[in-house]
Amino acid sequence: MPIRQLSDSVINQIAAGEVIERPASVVKELVENALDAGASRIEIATAGGGLTLLRVSDDGCGMGPDELPLAIGRHCTSKLSDDIFDIRSLGFRGEALPSIGSVSRLSIRSRTRDGEAAEIRIEGGTLHPVRPAAGNQGTVVEVRDLFYATPARLKFMKSERAETAAITDLVKRISIAFPHVRFTLSGSDRSTLDLPAHTGPNARIARIADVLGAEFADNALPLEAGREGVQLAGYISIPAFSRANALMAHVYVNGRPVRDKMLGGAIRGAYADVLSRDRYPVTALFLSLDPAQVDVNVHPAKADVRFRDPGLVRGLLVGAIRQALALGGVRAATSGADAMLQAFRPGTPPPSTPQPAPFSYTASPSRPLDFGFRESARSDYVAVEPAPAPEPPDFITDQQTLGAARAQVHENYIVAQTADSLIIVDQHAAHERLVYEALKTALHDRPLPTQMLLLPEIVDLPEDDASRLETHADTLARLGLVLERFGPGAMAVRETPAMLGEVDVPALIRDLADEIADSDTTDALTRRLHAIASRMACHGSVRSGRRLRAEEMNALLRQMEATPGSGTCNHGRPTYIELKLHDIERLFGRR
Repeated sequence: MPIRQLSDSVINQIAAGEVIERPASVVKELVENALDAGASRIEIATAGGGLTLLRVSDDGCGMGPDELPLAIGRHCTSKLSDDIFDIRSLGFRGEALPSIGSVSRLSIRSRTRDGEAAEIRIEGGTLHPVRPAAGNQGTVVEVRDLFYATPARLKFMKSERAETAAITDLVKRISIAFPHVRFTLSGSDRSTLDLPAHTGPNARIARIADVLGAEFADNALPLEAGREGVQLAGYISIPAFSRANALMAHVYVNGRPVRDKMLGGAIRGAYADVLSRDRYPVTALFLSLDPAQVDVNVHPAKADVRFRDPGLVRGLLVGAIRQALALGGVRAATSGADAMLQAFRPGTPPPSTPQPAPFSYTASPSRPLDFGFRESARSDYVAVEPAPAPEPPDFITDQQTLGAARAQVHENYIVAQTADSLIIVDQHAAHERLVYEALKTALHDRPLPTQMLLLPEIVDLPEDDASRLETHADTLARLGLVLERFGPGAMAVRETPAMLGEVDVPALIRDLADEIADSDTTDALTRRLHAIASRMACHGSVRSGRRLRAEEMNALLRQMEATPGSGTCNHGRPTYIELKLHDIERLFGRR
């Protein structure tokens, strides 16, 4: 078949296939244009899940009659300078409007502050001339019969309800980054969503509460950090407040919402010690950096980004989240109190909360870990210094974070009183977290004991993987894994961490090589060591059914207050629940 030049209509339809995946994709492009135009109010109306009608109106700077034909021309934009790496706007490719016009009936009506309003239409790629119109300052873009010019795409659309929900989710996600802009979403296929504009220092958290709910704001920790020109700010949920999927983990890069694998992995890694594998945090994080340090043009829909120094960004994200969790102190999720109130109401079944599956652990003889309790925790490889003696009961008051212990219920739950609440602590889960944190400290504060292999294990690898492992050899040695090059494409493993016991060396080495290739980290080995420590902590903590003395209960509460992450156990379950006094009074009809 001879080579030929494609027509403009076919070129635009091909571009539409890359940029316009579904109605929500159209809304994304049009809302980004409105934000780039400086809009303070954006109104979105839909019908038929966006396939019948999509209308986006804004009060931005608008366009003149002579600019309208350019706006629907390919690769025409006002948002890009000669330096294609200096991208400071949301939209810049100049493909959205012509792509949309090639597969729908598109009309654009716009007016600048001092100019006359004008309108242009394009139907299935056929352009109509500009004509005068009536309108206020700003732009109204109306898209009807999306994909009518390419009906095959309609077969791939989901139900009207699903498309409507996708548009709602997209608008909410974008709105979080622009709290000063009012967003209104309405239509015959939905209930109206109105997100008011916010100003002042609390504008961001107010908008986050509008979108993610007031419950998140009540269970959020502020975060702010910076490193080498990269700034990070936002809010993260406390470990006890989590979700069953990662859809509520919002990350923004220079104001652009992204779904980036590396950023998502960094968030999961930062929460690895305080959340179980099937639970995910809720976040609203905002990264700001020089546009030259991030490539936002690696995907036509601009959903993915690529950083020039991904290790720097990942390290900043993990470090800042862990520091915020540590500084956040001991906090219980408000959802725990809500569940307790629900359980106390007559005739109301308690809400079901998915729990991580329990695991078993077989202990071997070991040295004790003394945490100020008569029952000892045990470990085969490390010894932890005893905790300080508990304070005398006379000095325990209800002014402390977890208050003073008043009773033990069913030989497993400690009931404590604070100045304005009642605390119920799961003694086994709480002490399990304390032992685990002590074990981790011991792991990182001293060289890890190793076991020397009788004969070095030779692992054959691709040359690239072997080179990556050699680069990280010093880090791995500090974790107890001693290896060195053994000719081209091979590594000789001489020592392994004693905590791992009998280990499949080739499998471990290949897992490490894969992770280094993917994210340039050796976290796989650290996770395995922490998993062993977690199992030791589970076995060595105060067991359910053990009766504690008053000083032992108060010692546990004080250690919880001093230990970061003690609000959840090693498996992500809450260690305590707090019920405020006013909630108790509501139960008895006093409020």
